[in-house]
Amino acid sequence: MEITDNNSYCVILAGGKGKRLWPVSREKYPKQFIDFFSEGRTQLQQTFDRFLDIVPKDNIFIVTSQLYYDIVREQLPEIAENNIISEPVYRNTAPSVAWAARRISKINSHANVIISPSDQSIMKPEIFKSNIQEGLNFTATHDCLLALGVQPTRAETAYGYIQKGSASTMGDIYKVKAFTEKPDEEFARMFVDSNEWLWNTGMYLGNVKFLKESLQQSLSVAQIDFDATPQEFDTEDEEEFAQHFFPAFPNMSIDYGVLEKSPDVHVLKCDFGWVDLGTWCGMYDSKSRGEDDNVVAGGEVLFDGSSNNIVKLPNDKFAILNGLDGFIVAEKGNLLLICKKENSSAFIRKYVNEAQLKKGEEFI
Repeated sequence: MEITDNNSYCVILAGGKGKRLWPVSREKYPKQFIDFFSEGRTQLQQTFDRFLDIVPKDNIFIVTSQLYYDIVREQLPEIAENNIISEPVYRNTAPSVAWAARRISKINSHANVIISPSDQSIMKPEIFKSNIQEGLNFTATHDCLLALGVQPTRAETAYGYIQKGSASTMGDIYKVKAFTEKPDEEFARMFVDSNEWLWNTGMYLGNVKFLKESLQQSLSVAQIDFDATPQEFDTEDEEEFAQHFFPAFPNMSIDYGVLEKSPDVHVLKCDFGWVDLGTWCGMYDSKSRGEDDNVVAGGEVLFDGSSNNIVKLPNDKFAILNGLDGFIVAEKGNLLLICKKENSSAFIRKYVNEAQLKKGEEFI
């Protein structure tokens, strides 16, 4: 069964604070709005471009924080205002997807929805498009959440992992046997060696009926009657509804709200060259290496006996690096970070907290 474009929708999640790419990504202007490699398009814009080749423009929705609404409008002027869903407070991905599913279901009860973060790189766009179409065909005929997984290439502790269960009758799709979020290094190595586990890309597909019902059940503590909400989304009633009810949602990820709880979860094994641009390691992996496997994302750098580093400096800075192997060197405004690249996500979270406590909000 082929899915018509009119039934295919995409929800791009663009409300994160981007702390894992600190200090370049800051709370007031996080990673999804930054053009890290001076390519002419930010992460959000590149994600929008990617899905514009798969679903109609009018079927793409951006979910973001009210803090970032104006940035989204500036970076995606072609998106209708009603297709930007702004949240009054941060409540993680489950409420974000529930809020978007609620809106889409009122527009098209037969919708099949792609959920995607705004900070990923896809190296093989044609294979990606084919995988998405395969997934939409599956969710059109199955009430389930379909995760997109890729074969891990290293023992990464900053990613979620999905264990394949029994194979389905359609393509490279499996029942999900288990899910683990951000394991320690020992378990991550076991997962990679077992060949049973896939990296969770954070992209999910599902028909809108299943998504809405599953998330309403997970978020039932909020006791919100979605079907009693305003029918029109460009009215003051809708904004007042969000201001009043959205803070009642628990802080819950879709991984916990559906992936870990629902018996109807599958995973499609993909090979579209996925890179998570939410971490410094992901940024390093997304670009071809220079001499001695160094990557320069900004500034001018003279490397002397240095290898496997990623450097992001202001474009007018010149740096000389001697004897560094496997480091992040990043400067933005009032902050300079020099940190080992391996397992840097955990360290950076700690540094962000310490900087906030010792120096204040202007450093995060």
